[in-house]
Amino acid sequence: MYIAYSALSQTQSSPQTERLDGYTVACLKHRDTIAAIQQYIPGWMPPLHQPANHTSLKACSNR
Repeated sequence: MYIAYSALSQTQSSPQTERLDGYTVACLKHRDTIAAIQQYIPGWMPPLHQPANHTSLKACSNR
């Protein structure tokens, strides 16, 4: 039983999953502010910022 427990307790989430979880928590925390902004800009959502050293996403920030 210990082996199964130790295998399950060592599951690690990826940095991308952690970042998305943080974004979700922040959106929930600030949902009133987001709703106020969406009254003037329907469908607006805060941007999900990517790390500066992630080369495949740098092109997205140059828009």
